[in-house]
Amino acid sequence: MKRIALAVSLTISACFAATLLAGFAFAGPAADPRIQQREVNQENRIQQGVQSGQLTPRETGRLEAQQAKIKQDEARMKADGNLTKAERKKLTREQNRASKNIYRKKHNERAVAVQ
Repeated sequence: MKRIALAVSLTISACFAATLLAGFAFAGPAADPRIQQREVNQENRIQQGVQSGQLTPRETGRLEAQQAKIKQDEARMKADGNLTKAERKKLTREQNRASKNIYRKKHNERAVAVQ
């Protein structure tokens, strides 16, 4: 059962990563390279946690949902063609919170046996 959950989690993670990277290819003129790179880095941290067994499938799902929300917020903010200073600040705050959550989830007592 754990093996199936891990496989499903890895599949979902791979789909999310592909969607995230595809979104970067179509980033418009309002793209902020720091925000984009940070999203990639955080997704990589999540993937590393899955592969090492530090993240359970439930933790992975929650962290990826948080990343998806940040991506949606960014898209909504970019809809008018530019990111204001306040919008960048809000995205940075969301990414800071997500980064702390990734760290906490990877370093808690829960783990998945990796085979």
